[in-house]
Amino acid sequence: MMSWIAWTTFAAAAPPTPESDPFLWLEEVSGERALEWVEAHNDKTVTALTKSPQFAELQERLASILDSDDRIPYLSKIGDRYLNFWRDAEHPRGLWRQTTLASYQSDAPVWETILDIDALAKAEEENWVFSGASCVRPEQDRCLVRLSRGGSDATVIREFDLPSRSFVEGGFELPEAKSRVEWIDRDTLFVGTDFGEASLTDSGYPRMVRKWRRGTSIDEAEPIFEGSTTDVAVSSYHDASPGYERNFVSRQTTFFTSELFEITKKGLVRIDKPDSASVYTFGRWAFVELRDAWEVSGATYPAGSLLVTDYKRLRKGKPRFEVLFEPTDTTSLRDWVITSDRVVLQLIDNVQSRLVSVAPEGRNWMATPLANIPENASIYASEVDRFASDAIWLYGSGFITPSRYAMMDFATGETTELGQLPAFFDAEGLEVAQHFVASDDGTKIPYFLVTRAGQDDPVPTLMTGYGGFEIPLLPGYRAATGAGWLERGGAYVVANIRGGGEYGPRWHDAALRDKRHKAYEDFAAIGRDLVSRGITTADQLAIQGGSNGGLLMGNMYTTYPELWGAVICQVPLLDMKRYTKLLAGASWADEYGDPDNPDDWAFLQRYSPYHNLDPEETEAPPLLVTTSTRDDRVHPGHARKFVAALEDMGREDVWYYENVEGGHGGAANNAQRAFMTALAYTFAWNTLTGAAERTEEPEARR
Repeated sequence: MMSWIAWTTFAAAAPPTPESDPFLWLEEVSGERALEWVEAHNDKTVTALTKSPQFAELQERLASILDSDDRIPYLSKIGDRYLNFWRDAEHPRGLWRQTTLASYQSDAPVWETILDIDALAKAEEENWVFSGASCVRPEQDRCLVRLSRGGSDATVIREFDLPSRSFVEGGFELPEAKSRVEWIDRDTLFVGTDFGEASLTDSGYPRMVRKWRRGTSIDEAEPIFEGSTTDVAVSSYHDASPGYERNFVSRQTTFFTSELFEITKKGLVRIDKPDSASVYTFGRWAFVELRDAWEVSGATYPAGSLLVTDYKRLRKGKPRFEVLFEPTDTTSLRDWVITSDRVVLQLIDNVQSRLVSVAPEGRNWMATPLANIPENASIYASEVDRFASDAIWLYGSGFITPSRYAMMDFATGETTELGQLPAFFDAEGLEVAQHFVASDDGTKIPYFLVTRAGQDDPVPTLMTGYGGFEIPLLPGYRAATGAGWLERGGAYVVANIRGGGEYGPRWHDAALRDKRHKAYEDFAAIGRDLVSRGITTADQLAIQGGSNGGLLMGNMYTTYPELWGAVICQVPLLDMKRYTKLLAGASWADEYGDPDNPDDWAFLQRYSPYHNLDPEETEAPPLLVTTSTRDDRVHPGHARKFVAALEDMGREDVWYYENVEGGHGGAANNAQRAFMTALAYTFAWNTLTGAAERTEEPEARR
């Protein structure tokens, strides 16, 4: 096995430059030569992986699950309307629709279509993907609808009238861009968009924000603030709390730091907070979430805390904080929700979900634990309407427990069950367990294992991980995994490696920048533990990850090839020398490091898979790389160049598929998602079962 220490010599060769990189032409997203390369590789992969009857059966099964009428239609409340966005086989692009709560709770809900995306796409001859909508308060009758071409992050924005269910003629409209737009009132918007030359940051997001009034052109919009091109983004927003209306400018200087200003009649007033802290206002309150410890007003608050104070005191620089949450060695704050009368904390305790209600009582805030939540399951909350309701939506599920949906109303004390998924796969005999394993430095790393009770022999196992940006991987009902993997007798593993948010900021910081190798050591340790427990063998262990998880897969492929039987690498970062030059990559320099800084490149090159490919490697496992032409977040050039370099070395067990739509999610509709999932599972299952006879230990394979 190659250790982290060995990486210093392994990556010693000079990295490809724009002049020396032979595959730089594959970064031309829509270049004729590049698209010909994509088409040829797609044809090869489709021919090889989709010809079996088993593939067709799995794809059809997954499509039927994704399009099932038995799925839960989740709601959002806009005024007195209850809205839902729905896709099925008849409406692959989707319907934006509405109902009443009484109708929703009946045996046969009546839905009224607000906007038919399939009909709109056909009429306009566009491949529209619905990307959401935001509605003006307090009227909530006009919305800004975001439409994406093929699922990209960049969207077209159009004003929509809910009562008439039509776009507003002559209303607010913006062309395709990564815009940030917020309502101030019915006739005024904050707009950050592509205003032309020098109006975007190096990351491709708005650098400036303006106030745009109805009836004027965007060029006449009033300048509010300009940031630097080295910032990640600049935006403005309106706090619509009745009686406490305020306007703010947020300057996101890096991915994890920002400056906040209130817009007043006298100009901008900067809010005194740590750059790494986030501030949210509601009514008289200001909530401060800390990523780093903060010493203020004679007290020190640890990283990961959530604080509350009177907003006026914060603005004057004299806050008097109440602690709503303070982390422990095992607990962290995953998220939190504001209602009209309280804050609901969504906590993680050793990667197990907990819910706590915190409400003001006199001068203090009192905490009350909510529902008893089963082990190895997750529960999430979202607001119903923070301005008018003391209620939350609840969503809960486990790996083998179908999702449930409810509304909890604190005003009445009632919890109303709204829906439950049927079992989309046979979970009979399956069990879920949480395990911990020591990483190379002794840190205990948790992971979840789903397998057959009483399993004695090693089985094909699929393991996934992420390990970045303080994002945790939690239990949840994965119908496609159940139908496509577990039902066939396989085991499934979710790795909670460092870099994620399972234990809050400290877990993330433990694998940041030059410590990134810790995440990779964690993942490898789990892989070895699965083999030592007899769950699987190296030849029967497949791994899968996307985006930052795709970078993880690239490093598992280049650094620990002997541990895996197959690797699925999706929408990945792989060229860490050029990632800051590609699309949104510049915004992630705080996470990974700046490759243009020699000190940073000294450690970055150690986990840049594109630069760590070894022509002499003989134990590389079969590899499937997938991406999307319309991914405008992580450039498809990463995936293309990696595969091209491998093929140039003579590697044969390398497969590539690029979806022409899908954006960073990899799929634009249910049919594409079913195909992409079936492709990955078919590749992994066929590879592992074809290698089932090879059961020697990993070291023996070296």
